[in-house]
Amino acid sequence: MTNGPQPPGGEHPYPGQGQQRNGGAAPHPWAAPTVASGVPAHPLLSAPRPPRQGGGRPTAVVAVCAVAAVVAAAGIAGFLVFGGGDDGKAAAGPTPADSVAASDGLADPEGPLVPGWKTVVNPTRGIAFDVPAEWAPKPTGWVSYVADDSDPDEKPIVGFSAPAILKEKWCLSDDDHNGTQEETALASVGSRGEREARNAEEAARENARLWVYGSYAQPHEDKVTTGPAEPFTTRSGLTGSVATATSSGLEAKGRCDFDGRATAFAFKDGKGQLVSWTFVGVRGVADEVPDQTVRKILSTVRLVEATG
Repeated sequence: MTNGPQPPGGEHPYPGQGQQRNGGAAPHPWAAPTVASGVPAHPLLSAPRPPRQGGGRPTAVVAVCAVAAVVAAAGIAGFLVFGGGDDGKAAAGPTPADSVAASDGLADPEGPLVPGWKTVVNPTRGIAFDVPAEWAPKPTGWVSYVADDSDPDEKPIVGFSAPAILKEKWCLSDDDHNGTQEETALASVGSRGEREARNAEEAARENARLWVYGSYAQPHEDKVTTGPAEPFTTRSGLTGSVATATSSGLEAKGRCDFDGRATAFAFKDGKGQLVSWTFVGVRGVADEVPDQTVRKILSTVRLVEATG
């Protein structure tokens, strides 16, 4: 899994229409002069190859400012955009990523719908949901994404922002024997815009498929199974479509290579724009997040006042 900034209006393109796969020639909708990790050209001072994430996918963690860049620890995947949110615009002046509190912008005035859980808010999208207490919400400017392993620029194929992560260092490995422990998280959840999708059904299925393919199955698209999109209504009365994708039969080439699964819920926000919420996590292990828990988190998805 790779990380990078969000583009205006959404966190990923839809390769499903034209299939930008394995370095395909289709132009990327985020296209702009780029440097490593798919970051639009800025005075990037530090962008090392990151630890891997999500079943062996590479991860990058970079905080970009107008005048400097700093590197931060990622967990499942994260790019901290200072003062930017979904549009990926950076604010002036460098700020260490670890100085931004994880609770920043995550307070829901109504509180969690599930007692004892935490509320996660994406203020740019106006989306909130709850997660169990052991999950770790990230700052609202944090973006997670996956990229094609064969793309040297690591341009995102799918991503979400303002996530919460479960067990960021669930699996550690040094498969390339470079002396650096690479981290794999157990699961994460986040929300995003869906400007490239034609409808909620397509958004839910493609979102789930891309997360599983990008995080766990690359380069084997035939190992990913995507279920049908079905109607779903959350506790707040929010209606949309939900779909789940899984991978199976993958050969483990490294210690932290696993099958995965993703569940995506697509719906319209307060402005009538298509958005989504997605869970992505490791599948087939003792610690796997039960589908019952995923659905319980999903049931808390709701609209809040957008500030972005």
